[in-house]
This record gives sequence, C-alpha cells and structure tokens, in this order.
Amino acid sequence: MPRLRFTHYAVLGLAMIVLTAIILLAMGREPICKCGTIQLWTWDVNSSDNSQHISDWYTPSHIIHGMLFYALFWWLGRRFNPAGGWSTGLRMVGSIFIEAAWEIAENSNWIINRYREATIALDYFGDSVINSVFDIIWMLLGFWLAARLPVWVTIALIVIAELFVGYMIRDNLTLNVIMLLYPLEGIKEWQLQGIAGG
Repeated sequence: MPRLRFTHYAVLGLAMIVLTAIILLAMGREPICKCGTIQLWTWDVNSSDNSQHISDWYTPSHIIHGMLFYALFWWLGRRFNPAGGWSTGLRMVGSIFIEAAWEIAENSNWIINRYREATIALDYFGDSVINSVFDIIWMLLGFWLAARLPVWVTIALIVIAELFVGYMIRDNLTLNVIMLLYPLEGIKEWQLQGIAGG
C-alpha cells in the first residue's frame, strides 16, 4: 500500500483542527476571550485571560506534548513497521489526533471541574476555541522541533522549559499531570503560597 504524500497528511491534519474547533463551539466554548480582544501572550496565570488567548505560561506544555508525541510515534512506527517506521506525515496526524482529543476532553465539564477541585486553577472555566486551536499549533511546533533537533537537545529543552515554567508559576506539565491524576496536598499548598505571594 503506497504512502500518502505529506500534503495529503497536512490537509487531513488541517481538517482535524477545523473539526476540533467546530466541536468545541458546539460544546459552548467561547470563540475568543470574553474580554473581546485577542492577545499574543498573557502574563498572569491567575487572571481570567489565562487559556483564552494565543499563548500563555502553559504554551510550553503543549510544545512538549509535540516532542513527546514525536518520540511516541517514532517508537510505535519502528515497532509495527521495522522496515522503515511510519512516515512523518502519519506521525503528525496521529499527534494532532491525540492533542485535539485532549483539547475536547479538557473542555468537558468533568475535566474542568476536576481542574478546579484538584489543582490551583480555581477560576478555570475552560479554554477559548482560539486558545485550543493554538494549543494544537504549538504542539505541532514541538513536533517539528523534535523532528529536526538531536535527541539530547530536545530532552534538554524539555527539562529547561519544565524548570523555568515551574519556577515562574509553580506549575508545569509534570505538576499538572500529577495534580490532575493524583493530587498531592503538599504541592497544592506550595502552589497556593505562590498565588498568595503575588
């Protein structure tokens, strides 16, 4: 069975992103921030602008997603097709599918309430559609970087991003996953101290 051209995968990936936006709109998500503006970056992780614009302190987490998905699909491709692995286009589409599925799940009432109960995101009411779409695009940036950089550089970037974001906002991808799956009161108290300290 011949492989599809990369342009075919790109069109499929774009269609998946558009479909994700349509699903999120159907779920009642706001197209853009209720403030009526679109910002490139929002600094205050505890404000109502967080997760509503193009990028914020959680953008590095989505870039890391892309790096991890690249590694995952590289490994799966080698496992199920030892002769040559999976094409970059197929791995990209698989990555978009997972990230899009997460964006839809993340904006479900169950996950929103879980965030508000178990993490420091006390005022989290879900992402805007533009934020979710750009989260997928940021993931693709991470995928692209992982495809081009040496493995050790990719790993170093992940560690640096996690440490830097963790220092700046007392949260990052690692802490987010821990607090979502198995909340630890000590971590939550430490994070709340950061909020109280301004």
